[in-house]
Amino acid sequence: MAVLSASEAPKFQVQVAALIIGGGACGMIAALAAKDAGAEPVIVERDAAPSGSTALSSGMIPACGTRQQADCNVTDTVQIMSDDIQRKAHEEADAVLVRRLCELSGPVIDWLCERHDLNLTLVEGFLYPGHSAQRMHAPPSRAGADLMADLNRAVAAADIPVMTQGHVTDLYADTNGGVTGVRIKRPDGEVEYIGCEVLILACNGFGGNADMVQAHIPDMAGALYFGHQGNQGDAIIWGQALGAATRHLGSYQGHGSVADPHGILISWALMMQGGLQINRDGKRFSNEHHGYSEQARRVIAQPGGIAWNLFDARLLQLGREFEDFRQAEALGAIQPAQTISALAQMMSVPVAQLTETLAQVAHYASGTDHDVFGRDFSKTPVLEPPYYALKVTGALFHTQGGLAVDGEARVLRHDGTALPNLLAGGGAACGVSGSHDWGYLSGNGLLTAATLGYRAGVTAAKLLR
Repeated sequence: MAVLSASEAPKFQVQVAALIIGGGACGMIAALAAKDAGAEPVIVERDAAPSGSTALSSGMIPACGTRQQADCNVTDTVQIMSDDIQRKAHEEADAVLVRRLCELSGPVIDWLCERHDLNLTLVEGFLYPGHSAQRMHAPPSRAGADLMADLNRAVAAADIPVMTQGHVTDLYADTNGGVTGVRIKRPDGEVEYIGCEVLILACNGFGGNADMVQAHIPDMAGALYFGHQGNQGDAIIWGQALGAATRHLGSYQGHGSVADPHGILISWALMMQGGLQINRDGKRFSNEHHGYSEQARRVIAQPGGIAWNLFDARLLQLGREFEDFRQAEALGAIQPAQTISALAQMMSVPVAQLTETLAQVAHYASGTDHDVFGRDFSKTPVLEPPYYALKVTGALFHTQGGLAVDGEARVLRHDGTALPNLLAGGGAACGVSGSHDWGYLSGNGLLTAATLGYRAGVTAAKLLR
């Protein structure tokens, strides 16, 4: 990956107005927004079919002030949502950007549903860690693959070209940092050159680049990577070569609940509604309500790098609301046990210690003792037999640091000025999660994908005019 001088560029075989690199949620939404604003976008996607990290997620986009919230009598505002994000990020996120994304979140969800017929419903019944209102909007299946299917359909209906199996390897730019075009390599080795007036980077972060992970996120070097392997840090490499600033490259979203060895994401809703995580010693090792992102390294730090999700029949029914959970169940990842003794045997943990752990939790729930990790057990029922257990590990999902952008998705230089025609969103841009894993509020990834993607599309149309 490199940025080459525009003077070295061969004759571009085709010239497009707004070129978008990446066909995940950010790129798709950017294309829809650009088209609605009067531009003619083209998406270049390296895979045979657009999917990205979005397809591996639960497809949940946080937003405030939506029609779905109003229909469910949920009170949520830009201020409430902004406060939640900043509280989780220890006030490290760019306050202006946080507020801008929250302001955009509700209108973007309404626009996607009403203008482009996406089937997004409000996730009710529980709150994810750090959220003070129900604001997750997702497909009924709670599966990112279905969100991508809806976006693919919308892009096709809008007659937006998608060039698949096109790997952008290099950019061409003038001396002022203005991008003039790109070099694309096909799987058969054929090379194409496309000129553009505006370029939108929607190719996520660097989670698939082991060297960059080692350099910026050493805690997760060697950990299971649950994102798209195409996330090689291209946007950051190109941006830096053009003089762009980067921020919070040590920030990332982890997840402490990926079924092992099945590689299936298990919703953290089970933990929030009373589930436990137990290590091989039969002990809890953290406050499961702090957040699933920071839980990834805690799980990895346990013996063997694994833990057991422990729940009961009530939570089994909750889990079955999620397509990923149903897939894990169908593969036999979820094991039942009628007694604590049988549960301990199945998990290969000391029965005496597991019995003591469950007794401690019962004391915490009754108020006769306080959890040493600080979790409040008084608001959810104590687990009851039959029990169910699922072996999990921690994983790196996607990076949260990236190119510095403003509220219009323009990529910024170190002095705060914007590059002439370069825009970025989603994982290519620095998000709102602060500097480490503990700052990730559930849904922050798709929040920036949706809102900065939308804003990038609108800004591209303005630049073209």
